[in-house]
Amino acid sequence: MTYEKLKTDMPEAGVLRVTISEPRRLNAVDMTGHRELAEIWRDVDRDDSVRAVVVRGEGEAFSAGGDLSMIEEMTRDHATRLRVFGEARDIVYNVLNCSKPIISAIQGPAVGAGLAVALLADISVAGRTARIIDGHTRLGVAAGDHAAIVWPLLCGLAKAKYHLLLCEPVTGEQAERMGLVSLCVDDDRVHETAMEIAVKLASGAQEAIRLTKYALNNWLRMAGPSFDASLAMEFLGFTGPDVAEGVRALREKRPPSFS
Repeated sequence: MTYEKLKTDMPEAGVLRVTISEPRRLNAVDMTGHRELAEIWRDVDRDDSVRAVVVRGEGEAFSAGGDLSMIEEMTRDHATRLRVFGEARDIVYNVLNCSKPIISAIQGPAVGAGLAVALLADISVAGRTARIIDGHTRLGVAAGDHAAIVWPLLCGLAKAKYHLLLCEPVTGEQAERMGLVSLCVDDDRVHETAMEIAVKLASGAQEAIRLTKYALNNWLRMAGPSFDASLAMEFLGFTGPDVAEGVRALREKRPPSFS
């Protein structure tokens, strides 16, 4: 109940639903939302009533990524940049280390911090027309966030480089073919399917499911040094000149023109 930008409810026994809630801005993540996306997984882990989690966006979008005002503040203030850096690290590691299985229901655009949660979830369900995009290089910073830890493992280095360097979008259907998501379904069945999976997990052998998750996530933990380096390189970019042009281009809805 302490969360402002995340709505929580339990529609089924043992299943917590976490909804990223900023529907007027396609569930973009501001300072408060970013902090909450980092913190909630610790609370989930400690809550004995929760056996599985579904994470989704409110309305027709999963998340449009980081709020531009937050990004501009990061470019101006070192303390803000350092705090958001720590939260970005915690989003990734707290999702990985949460003992409860997490299922993401990906509909519409999925970008930035929201995309990190969507792709790091243990099982990801995407709508056919979902639009997955890592927009870092278009913003003018390195692809940090979650990209280096999970994309190469899920879809291979060649595809990861293509989509991360060029910011080429991926539909839900393409994402399933690439191995980037677990499952692709019709758009109107995304939330229903994610909930069905969560109910099955919540009714399963909890110790076996949680220990299996822990063991499998060691593949991602081994990529931790690559992730840490990529995140540092991303935040180095927030001190440089390109990000200002990237933000202007996004605000003006035009291609960026970097020096």
